[in-house]
Amino acid sequence: MSVDTETPERARPEPIKAVPVRHPGRWLAVAVIAVLTAMFVHMLVTNKAFNWAFMVDEMFRPPIVDGLRGTILLLVTSMLIGVGLGIVIAIMRLSANPILRGVSWVYTWFFRAVPRLVLAILFGNLGILWARIEFGLPFDRQIGALFGVDNFEARLFGFSAVEILTGFVAGMLALGLSEAAYMAEIVRAGIQSVDEGQTEAAQALGLSRGQILRRIVLPQAMRVIVPPTGNETIAMLKDTSLVAFVPVSMELFFQLKAVGNRTFQVFPMLVAATLWYLVLTSVLLVGQHYLERRFGRGFGRTADAKSALQGFGVWGRNTGGTGGV
Repeated sequence: MSVDTETPERARPEPIKAVPVRHPGRWLAVAVIAVLTAMFVHMLVTNKAFNWAFMVDEMFRPPIVDGLRGTILLLVTSMLIGVGLGIVIAIMRLSANPILRGVSWVYTWFFRAVPRLVLAILFGNLGILWARIEFGLPFDRQIGALFGVDNFEARLFGFSAVEILTGFVAGMLALGLSEAAYMAEIVRAGIQSVDEGQTEAAQALGLSRGQILRRIVLPQAMRVIVPPTGNETIAMLKDTSLVAFVPVSMELFFQLKAVGNRTFQVFPMLVAATLWYLVLTSVLLVGQHYLERRFGRGFGRTADAKSALQGFGVWGRNTGGTGGV
């Protein structure tokens, strides 16, 4: 004989009445930003001090374009000097030789301590120290006097200091040598970020120190080196305006400032300089983005996603082993 037991049905809960969280502060901030933006745009359109027609007409004239080319050339040459010399100084800082370490430390200490404007003006006046810059046997006259030979000279060739130490060369050397001190620290940090086991494995394979640096260490260190190097390049672009005080006439800011002083339209030319530097910086930012993505392959979220798909056997099967997530 079976006994039927009735189980009472559970009461269905009432539907949840969800009330969205209100953020009045956000809307207030949006309103304030909108008002400030409208005020700024209104100032740009209505304020006659900008003199937009004059500015646009002048900022594309041949002298300004020549100054733009000079700025780009100064940027490229200074960064080449800074990056190349910075790698050498970084290797010296990591050397086991105490003399090399000491010399590299003194170099970075000096050029990081002195402002670039001071360096640019200092290099622009180096002609005061030497009338000519000559190459040959060091201390030739002193050696000749030691052996009783008067007016002994063992110099191969030379240049007039005024001819070789032009304003452009002085500015390029000042910016490049200063940048090398900063790049040395960036490269040193990038090299030290690579696991020492990579170097030990390469040494076990019989690679030389130069081959290990070129093929093993630097390619992996580039992931750490590229982002701050991009920032240094943008900072160098802005610092090229300092050579206008050397002075360097073949430079963007110098030419824009000259037009403003000649026409008594200083403020529009300053705005034109701002626009030119914004455009150049935007181009550099795009290049930095692609370089970071190029040297960042195998790291970050994309690499983690690929590893997860490979673990499930999905990446190689569905993508043919190539491509992106």
